[in-house]
Amino acid sequence: MAENFPQITGKTIAVLVTDGVELPELTEPLAAISSAGGTAKIISPNESSLQAMEGDWKHSDHFDVDVQLSSASAGDFDALVLPGGTLNADKLRINEDAQKFVSAFFAAEKPVAAICHGPWILTEVDQVKGRRVTSFPSLKTDLTNAGAEWVDEAAVVSNGLVTSRTPDDLDDFNHAFLTLVSQG
Repeated sequence: MAENFPQITGKTIAVLVTDGVELPELTEPLAAISSAGGTAKIISPNESSLQAMEGDWKHSDHFDVDVQLSSASAGDFDALVLPGGTLNADKLRINEDAQKFVSAFFAAEKPVAAICHGPWILTEVDQVKGRRVTSFPSLKTDLTNAGAEWVDEAAVVSNGLVTSRTPDDLDDFNHAFLTLVSQG
C-alpha cells in the first residue's frame, strides 16, 4: 500500500458496510485513512459486528461496528467510503437507512468514494446521473441506465465522487479519495 497519502488530520470518515464486504476494500481504506492522520468509523446496520469476505464465497475476518446505521448522522463525518463486495453492496442498496445516510453526504456536498460493487447504492439515490464513474464491470449497465457515463479506469473523480473498479485499484482509489478529502 502507498504510504505517501495527502494528510487529513482531524477528519472523520464514515465507512458504510455490512456482512459480505470485500475484505481488502474495507481494510485498505481503513489503513489509508489512519496513515493519512484521519479517523475511520465503521457504520453498519448490524448491531455489533460484521462478517467480511474474500470474494463472494470465503468467510474472512469479523469487524466491530463503531456506529449503528440507525443512529448515524452524516453531519458527524467529513466524508464517506462505500466498499464493495457483492453481498454487502446488494444489502445496502435496498436499505432505506443506508439510502438516507448516503444521500445526506451528497446533499451536504461531502466527498464520497465507492469501489467495486459499492456504487450500486448510488443508482438507488440518483447520484450518478451526469457523472463519469467506474465500477466492477457487472454494474456498467445499471450505472449507465441510471445516467452515468461509465468508463474503464482505475479511479475516476467526478464532482465530489471517487469510484474504482476492483481491489487491484485500491492504491489509486485511496489516493484519489484522500486527495479529495484533504482539499475540503
